[in-house]
Amino acid sequence: QVQLVESGGGLVQPGGSLRLSCAASGRFFSVYVMGWYRQAPGKQRELVASATSGGTLNYVDPVKGRFTISRDIFKNTVYLQMNSLKPEDTAVYYCNLKIGGGEYWGQGTQVTVSS
Repeated sequence: QVQLVESGGGLVQPGGSLRLSCAASGRFFSVYVMGWYRQAPGKQRELVASATSGGTLNYVDPVKGRFTISRDIFKNTVYLQMNSLKPEDTAVYYCNLKIGGGEYWGQGTQVTVSS
């Protein structure tokens, strides 16, 4: 079994920064895809960024140049550094792990960017 625990959400002003963390516990997996998704009220959940065990990083256009996904293998943790935040970034952010044996989600953390 795998558990993902998220932290780091909060309320920030436009232009501010937050760093989200997703700590994984359970079995170690050498091949995986970890990603950050977000879902705003009334909208569908969308992929924000992803990182593979092979080192491939992916960002959707709205966050390119502002968000950075990174991994700390020693701590089994993935991060999402969010800079220059905009009101449209407001959403619940979810950590996601895809492995051969299944898919796992964090509990979600609220990010609110006031205007």
